[in-house]
Amino acid sequence: MTDLENTPKATTDEVLLEVKNLQKYFVVDTSFFGKPTKYLRAVDNVSFSLKKGKTLGIVGESGCGKTTMGRTILRLYDVTGGEVWFKGQEVSKLSEREFNKLRPNMQMIFQDPYASLSPRLTVGEIIGEAALQHGLTTKSQYRDYVLNVMKTCGLQPHYFERYPHEFSGGQRQRICIARALALKPELVICDEPVSALDVSIQAQIINMLKELQQELGLTYVFISHDLSVVKHISDEVGVMYLGSMVEYGSKERIFENTLHPYTKALFSAVPVPNPHVKMNRVILKGDIPSPVNPPKGCKFHTRCEHCMEICKHVPPTYREVEDGHFCACHLYASEEELAKFALQQETERLAQETASV
Repeated sequence: MTDLENTPKATTDEVLLEVKNLQKYFVVDTSFFGKPTKYLRAVDNVSFSLKKGKTLGIVGESGCGKTTMGRTILRLYDVTGGEVWFKGQEVSKLSEREFNKLRPNMQMIFQDPYASLSPRLTVGEIIGEAALQHGLTTKSQYRDYVLNVMKTCGLQPHYFERYPHEFSGGQRQRICIARALALKPELVICDEPVSALDVSIQAQIINMLKELQQELGLTYVFISHDLSVVKHISDEVGVMYLGSMVEYGSKERIFENTLHPYTKALFSAVPVPNPHVKMNRVILKGDIPSPVNPPKGCKFHTRCEHCMEICKHVPPTYREVEDGHFCACHLYASEEELAKFALQQETERLAQETASV
Protein backbone atom coordinates (compact mmCIF):
# COMPACT_ATOMS: atom_id res chain seq x y z
CA MET A 1 0.00 0.00 0.00
CA THR A 2 1.42 3.41 -0.96
CA ASP A 3 1.91 6.46 1.26
CA LEU A 4 -0.78 8.21 -0.79
CA GLU A 5 -3.33 5.57 0.15
CA ASN A 6 -2.28 5.88 3.80
CA THR A 7 -2.55 9.69 3.96
CA PRO A 8 -4.33 10.68 7.20
CA LYS A 9 -7.76 11.79 5.99
CA ALA A 10 -10.22 14.40 7.21
CA THR A 11 -13.66 14.92 5.74
CA THR A 12 -13.43 16.82 2.47
CA ASP A 13 -15.57 19.80 3.52
CA GLU A 14 -13.33 20.43 6.57
CA VAL A 15 -9.89 20.01 4.99
CA LEU A 16 -7.97 23.25 4.46
CA LEU A 17 -4.52 21.81 3.69
CA GLU A 18 -3.66 18.38 2.30
CA VAL A 19 -0.12 17.23 1.58
CA LYS A 20 0.39 14.06 -0.48
CA ASN A 21 3.79 12.35 -0.78
CA LEU A 22 5.61 15.71 -0.65
CA GLN A 23 9.26 15.63 -1.73
CA LYS A 24 11.94 18.30 -1.71
CA TYR A 25 15.39 17.28 -2.91
CA PHE A 26 18.41 19.56 -3.24
CA VAL A 27 21.14 18.77 -5.78
CA VAL A 28 24.51 18.41 -4.04
CA ASP A 29 26.60 16.95 -6.86
CA THR A 30 26.50 16.89 -10.67
CA SER A 31 28.28 15.03 -13.45
CA PHE A 32 30.73 16.61 -15.89
CA PHE A 33 27.77 17.47 -18.14
CA GLY A 34 25.78 19.06 -15.32
CA LYS A 35 23.39 16.15 -14.73
CA PRO A 36 22.49 15.73 -11.02
CA THR A 37 24.11 12.63 -9.54
CA LYS A 38 23.49 13.10 -5.81
CA TYR A 39 20.58 14.63 -3.87
CA LEU A 40 19.96 15.76 -0.33
CA ARG A 41 16.52 14.35 0.51
CA ALA A 42 15.31 17.10 2.82
CA VAL A 43 11.62 16.12 2.63
CA ASP A 44 10.86 12.57 1.55
CA ASN A 45 7.27 11.41 0.92
CA VAL A 46 5.48 13.35 3.69
CA SER A 47 1.65 13.07 3.77
CA PHE A 48 -0.97 14.60 6.08
CA SER A 49 -4.20 16.59 6.05
CA LEU A 50 -5.22 19.48 8.29
CA LYS A 51 -8.72 20.65 9.17
CA LYS A 52 -9.72 24.31 9.15
CA GLY A 53 -9.22 26.04 12.52
CA LYS A 54 -6.91 23.31 13.89
CA THR A 55 -3.22 23.25 14.77
CA LEU A 56 -0.74 20.64 13.57
CA GLY A 57 2.45 20.44 15.62
CA ILE A 58 5.57 19.21 13.80
CA VAL A 59 8.44 17.95 15.97
CA GLY A 60 11.81 16.31 15.36
CA GLU A 61 15.55 16.81 15.76
CA SER A 62 17.45 19.60 14.02
CA GLY A 63 17.97 18.79 10.35
CA CYS A 64 14.97 16.46 10.03
CA GLY A 65 13.29 18.66 7.39
CA LYS A 66 10.60 20.48 9.42
CA THR A 67 11.39 23.99 8.18
CA THR A 68 12.02 22.83 4.60
CA MET A 69 8.61 21.14 4.59
CA GLY A 70 6.94 24.36 5.73
CA ARG A 71 8.71 26.46 3.12
CA THR A 72 7.92 23.95 0.38
CA ILE A 73 4.20 24.01 1.27
CA LEU A 74 4.27 27.80 0.77
CA ARG A 75 6.28 27.42 -2.45
CA LEU A 76 9.23 29.33 -1.05
CA TYR A 77 11.00 26.24 -2.37
CA ASP A 78 9.92 24.47 -5.57
CA VAL A 79 8.24 21.10 -5.07
CA THR A 80 10.37 18.15 -6.27
CA GLY A 81 7.50 15.67 -6.12
CA GLY A 82 4.09 15.09 -4.58
CA GLU A 83 1.12 17.42 -4.20
CA VAL A 84 0.06 20.30 -1.95
CA TRP A 85 -3.68 21.04 -1.90
CA PHE A 86 -5.03 24.22 -0.28
CA LYS A 87 -8.78 24.91 -0.27
CA GLY A 88 -9.27 22.40 -3.07
CA GLN A 89 -6.55 23.85 -5.31
CA GLU A 90 -3.29 22.07 -6.10
CA VAL A 91 -0.84 24.79 -5.05
CA SER A 92 2.19 22.97 -6.46
CA LYS A 93 0.76 23.12 -10.01
CA LEU A 94 -0.51 26.74 -10.08
CA SER A 95 1.22 29.31 -12.27
CA GLU A 96 3.03 32.17 -10.54
CA ARG A 97 0.25 34.62 -11.41
CA GLU A 98 -2.48 32.30 -10.07
CA PHE A 99 -0.51 31.56 -6.91
CA ASN A 100 0.05 35.27 -6.20
CA LYS A 101 -3.72 35.62 -5.79
CA LEU A 102 -3.67 32.81 -3.24
CA ARG A 103 -0.50 33.82 -1.40
CA PRO A 104 -2.13 36.22 1.14
CA ASN A 105 -4.11 33.23 2.48
CA MET A 106 -0.88 31.32 3.28
CA GLN A 107 1.64 33.08 5.51
CA MET A 108 4.71 32.19 7.56
CA ILE A 109 6.14 33.37 10.87
CA PHE A 110 9.90 32.88 10.62
CA GLN A 111 12.10 31.49 13.35
CA ASP A 112 14.54 34.38 13.77
CA PRO A 113 12.82 37.73 14.49
CA TYR A 114 16.20 39.46 14.18
CA ALA A 115 16.93 38.30 10.63
CA SER A 116 13.41 38.29 9.15
CA LEU A 117 12.73 42.04 9.58
CA SER A 118 14.24 44.64 7.25
CA PRO A 119 16.31 47.13 9.28
CA ARG A 120 15.54 49.87 6.72
CA LEU A 121 11.76 49.81 7.13
CA THR A 122 9.66 51.14 10.00
CA VAL A 123 7.26 48.85 11.84
CA GLY A 124 4.33 50.41 9.98
CA GLU A 125 5.96 49.73 6.60
CA ILE A 126 6.92 46.16 7.56
CA ILE A 127 3.37 45.28 8.60
CA GLY A 128 1.44 47.17 5.94
CA GLU A 129 3.59 46.91 2.80
CA ALA A 130 2.22 43.55 1.60
CA ALA A 131 -1.37 44.43 2.57
CA LEU A 132 -1.16 47.53 0.40
CA GLN A 133 0.41 45.55 -2.45
CA HIS A 134 -2.40 42.96 -2.41
CA GLY A 135 -5.14 45.58 -2.24
CA LEU A 136 -6.34 44.75 1.28
CA THR A 137 -6.21 48.43 2.19
CA THR A 138 -5.93 51.79 0.42
CA LYS A 139 -3.36 54.54 0.94
CA SER A 140 -5.94 56.68 2.72
CA GLN A 141 -6.84 53.87 5.16
CA TYR A 142 -3.31 52.45 5.39
CA ARG A 143 -2.32 53.89 8.78
CA ASP A 144 -5.59 52.96 10.51
CA TYR A 145 -5.44 49.46 9.03
CA VAL A 146 -1.88 48.88 10.28
CA LEU A 147 -2.62 50.34 13.74
CA ASN A 148 -5.59 48.00 14.09
CA VAL A 149 -3.40 44.98 13.26
CA MET A 150 -0.74 46.21 15.71
CA LYS A 151 -3.36 46.53 18.46
CA THR A 152 -4.53 42.95 17.79
CA CYS A 153 -0.95 41.71 18.30
CA GLY A 154 -0.27 43.74 21.46
CA LEU A 155 1.86 46.47 19.85
CA GLN A 156 1.56 50.11 20.95
CA PRO A 157 0.52 52.76 18.36
CA HIS A 158 3.71 54.80 18.87
CA TYR A 159 5.74 51.83 17.54
CA PHE A 160 4.47 52.69 14.03
CA GLU A 161 7.41 54.99 13.19
CA ARG A 162 10.10 52.99 14.95
CA TYR A 163 12.66 50.58 13.46
CA PRO A 164 13.26 46.90 14.39
CA HIS A 165 16.58 47.53 16.18
CA GLU A 166 14.69 49.51 18.85
CA PHE A 167 12.77 46.45 20.06
CA SER A 168 13.37 43.38 22.21
CA GLY A 169 13.13 39.83 20.86
CA GLY A 170 9.56 39.34 22.06
CA GLN A 171 8.40 42.62 20.52
CA ARG A 172 10.09 41.77 17.23
CA GLN A 173 8.31 38.43 17.14
CA ARG A 174 5.01 40.24 17.69
CA ILE A 175 5.90 42.43 14.69
CA CYS A 176 6.53 39.26 12.63
CA ILE A 177 3.16 37.87 13.69
CA ALA A 178 1.44 41.18 12.86
CA ARG A 179 3.07 41.20 9.42
CA ALA A 180 1.66 37.74 8.70
CA LEU A 181 -1.82 38.53 10.05
CA ALA A 182 -2.06 41.82 8.14
CA LEU A 183 -2.80 39.79 5.00
CA LYS A 184 -5.80 38.08 6.66
CA PRO A 185 -4.47 34.54 6.08
CA GLU A 186 -6.32 31.31 6.72
CA LEU A 187 -3.17 29.19 7.08
CA VAL A 188 -0.13 30.31 9.10
CA ILE A 189 3.03 28.21 9.25
CA CYS A 190 4.84 29.02 12.50
CA ASP A 191 8.50 28.05 12.15
CA GLU A 192 9.72 27.78 15.75
CA PRO A 193 8.29 31.23 16.58
CA VAL A 194 9.28 31.09 20.26
CA SER A 195 12.63 29.26 20.18
CA ALA A 196 14.66 32.50 20.35
CA LEU A 197 12.66 33.92 23.28
CA ASP A 198 12.89 33.48 27.05
CA VAL A 199 10.30 31.35 28.83
CA SER A 200 8.04 34.16 30.09
CA ILE A 201 7.85 35.77 26.64
CA GLN A 202 7.26 32.33 25.08
CA ALA A 203 4.13 31.91 27.20
CA GLN A 204 2.82 35.34 26.13
CA ILE A 205 3.37 34.63 22.43
CA ILE A 206 1.82 31.13 22.60
CA ASN A 207 -1.25 32.42 24.46
CA MET A 208 -1.60 35.26 21.95
CA LEU A 209 -1.46 32.80 19.03
CA LYS A 210 -4.19 30.67 20.63
CA GLU A 211 -6.39 33.73 21.22
CA LEU A 212 -5.91 34.93 17.63
CA GLN A 213 -6.77 31.46 16.36
CA GLN A 214 -10.09 31.52 18.21
CA GLU A 215 -10.91 35.10 17.15
CA LEU A 216 -9.88 34.86 13.49
CA GLY A 217 -10.40 31.14 12.79
CA LEU A 218 -6.76 30.61 11.85
CA THR A 219 -5.20 27.25 10.99
CA TYR A 220 -1.61 26.65 12.16
CA VAL A 221 1.25 24.36 11.23
CA PHE A 222 3.39 24.81 14.34
CA ILE A 223 7.03 23.69 13.97
CA SER A 224 8.94 23.33 17.24
CA HIS A 225 11.55 21.41 19.22
CA ASP A 226 9.73 22.04 22.49
CA LEU A 227 7.32 19.17 23.12
CA SER A 228 5.63 20.94 26.05
CA VAL A 229 4.78 23.88 23.77
CA VAL A 230 3.51 21.51 21.06
CA LYS A 231 1.33 19.69 23.61
CA HIS A 232 -0.15 23.01 24.78
CA ILE A 233 -1.01 24.46 21.37
CA SER A 234 -1.58 21.50 19.00
CA ASP A 235 -4.62 19.43 18.09
CA GLU A 236 -2.61 16.94 16.01
CA VAL A 237 1.09 16.07 16.08
CA GLY A 238 3.45 14.82 13.38
CA VAL A 239 6.92 13.47 14.17
CA MET A 240 9.61 13.76 11.48
CA TYR A 241 12.91 11.93 11.16
CA LEU A 242 15.41 12.40 8.33
CA GLY A 243 12.85 13.97 6.00
CA SER A 244 10.05 11.44 6.60
CA MET A 245 6.95 11.43 8.80
CA VAL A 246 7.37 8.50 11.21
CA GLU A 247 4.30 9.06 13.40
CA TYR A 248 1.14 11.13 13.09
CA GLY A 249 -2.06 11.40 15.10
CA SER A 250 -4.13 13.43 17.52
CA LYS A 251 -2.31 15.06 20.43
CA GLU A 252 -3.96 12.70 22.90
CA ARG A 253 -2.99 9.54 21.00
CA ILE A 254 0.60 10.66 20.38
CA PHE A 255 1.28 11.63 24.00
CA GLU A 256 -0.71 8.85 25.71
CA ASN A 257 0.07 5.93 23.39
CA THR A 258 3.40 6.64 21.70
CA LEU A 259 4.14 4.02 19.04
CA HIS A 260 7.41 4.76 17.23
CA PRO A 261 10.72 4.16 19.07
CA TYR A 262 12.02 7.54 17.88
CA THR A 263 8.99 9.37 19.30
CA LYS A 264 9.46 7.52 22.60
CA ALA A 265 13.09 8.68 22.71
CA LEU A 266 12.04 12.30 22.05
CA PHE A 267 9.42 12.23 24.79
CA SER A 268 11.82 10.66 27.29
CA ALA A 269 14.04 13.75 26.96
CA VAL A 270 11.32 16.10 28.22
CA PRO A 271 12.18 17.12 31.81
CA VAL A 272 9.56 16.51 34.50
CA PRO A 273 9.33 19.31 37.13
CA ASN A 274 9.26 16.83 40.01
CA PRO A 275 12.48 15.74 41.76
CA HIS A 276 10.81 12.55 43.04
CA VAL A 277 9.94 11.27 39.56
CA LYS A 278 12.61 9.07 38.02
CA MET A 279 13.15 9.69 34.30
CA ASN A 280 13.27 6.61 32.06
CA ARG A 281 15.53 8.28 29.53
CA VAL A 282 15.99 6.56 26.16
CA ILE A 283 19.49 7.34 24.87
CA LEU A 284 19.77 7.06 21.10
CA LYS A 285 22.95 5.52 19.71
CA GLY A 286 25.09 7.39 17.19
CA ASP A 287 24.26 10.49 15.15
CA ILE A 288 21.56 11.28 12.62
CA PRO A 289 22.58 9.69 9.27
CA SER A 290 23.19 11.96 6.31
CA PRO A 291 20.08 12.80 4.24
CA VAL A 292 22.40 12.65 1.21
CA ASN A 293 23.07 8.96 1.88
CA PRO A 294 20.26 7.65 4.12
CA PRO A 295 20.42 4.08 5.45
CA LYS A 296 18.82 1.28 3.46
CA GLY A 297 15.49 0.05 4.82
CA CYS A 298 14.17 1.97 7.81
CA LYS A 299 16.05 5.27 8.16
CA PHE A 300 16.00 4.94 11.96
CA HIS A 301 17.35 1.39 12.22
CA THR A 302 20.96 2.51 12.83
CA ARG A 303 19.89 4.09 16.15
CA CYS A 304 16.95 1.91 17.18
CA GLU A 305 17.16 -0.50 20.11
CA HIS A 306 14.32 -2.58 18.60
CA CYS A 307 16.06 -3.05 15.23
CA MET A 308 15.18 -6.32 13.45
CA GLU A 309 16.66 -7.84 10.31
CA ILE A 310 13.75 -6.60 8.19
CA CYS A 311 14.46 -3.03 9.34
CA LYS A 312 17.88 -3.15 7.64
CA HIS A 313 16.47 -4.05 4.23
CA VAL A 314 12.82 -2.96 3.80
CA PRO A 315 11.41 0.58 4.34
CA PRO A 316 8.45 0.35 6.75
CA THR A 317 4.92 1.04 5.47
CA TYR A 318 3.27 4.21 6.76
CA ARG A 319 0.11 2.61 8.17
CA GLU A 320 -2.85 3.38 10.41
CA VAL A 321 -2.09 1.36 13.55
CA GLU A 322 -5.18 2.58 15.40
CA ASP A 323 -8.01 4.92 14.47
CA GLY A 324 -6.41 8.19 13.26
CA HIS A 325 -2.96 7.16 14.53
CA PHE A 326 -0.35 6.52 11.83
CA CYS A 327 3.13 5.05 12.24
CA ALA A 328 5.98 3.88 9.98
CA CYS A 329 7.61 1.03 11.92
CA HIS A 330 8.13 -2.71 11.40
CA LEU A 331 7.09 -3.36 15.02
CA TYR A 332 3.53 -3.05 13.68
CA ALA A 333 4.08 -5.00 10.45
CA SER A 334 1.56 -7.69 9.53
CA GLU A 335 2.43 -11.39 9.69
CA GLU A 336 2.17 -11.53 5.89
CA GLU A 337 4.87 -8.86 5.49
CA LEU A 338 7.22 -10.59 7.93
CA ALA A 339 6.63 -13.97 6.25
CA LYS A 340 7.25 -12.47 2.81
CA PHE A 341 10.55 -10.98 3.98
CA ALA A 342 11.62 -14.27 5.61
CA LEU A 343 10.87 -16.13 2.37
CA GLN A 344 12.83 -13.57 0.34
CA GLN A 345 15.83 -13.89 2.68
CA GLU A 346 15.73 -17.68 2.47
CA THR A 347 15.52 -17.53 -1.34
CA GLU A 348 18.55 -15.22 -1.51
CA ARG A 349 20.50 -17.46 0.89
CA LEU A 350 19.80 -20.57 -1.22
CA ALA A 351 20.76 -18.70 -4.39
CA GLN A 352 24.10 -17.69 -2.83
CA GLU A 353 24.80 -21.25 -1.70
CA THR A 354 24.00 -22.55 -5.19
CA ALA A 355 26.28 -19.97 -6.80
CA SER A 356 29.17 -20.81 -4.48
CA VAL A 357 29.02 -24.58 -5.26
